[in-house]
Amino acid sequence: MGSDSSTESGEEPEAQPRGQERKAVLLRLDPAVHSALQRWAADELRSVNAQVEMVLRDALRKAGRAPRDAGPVPKRGRPPKNPEE
Repeated sequence: MGSDSSTESGEEPEAQPRGQERKAVLLRLDPAVHSALQRWAADELRSVNAQVEMVLRDALRKAGRAPRDAGPVPKRGRPPKNPEE
């Protein structure tokens, strides 16, 4: 039961659209690096997590290693009150 991805009713779970699925990553950083990253993120009105993603995407693009099938960068700010917006 534990590793099976189907629901109890036997149906497959509904797949998330591309770009919606997110991977969780544990990242160990030197405290000074984290502090600098935190200040940089605050300057650009981003969370540290969003700043790490932007830095990694930029580095991948500059190195010519950006994945072609990567989803778009999630929109910043609060989600709209109406899903249609």
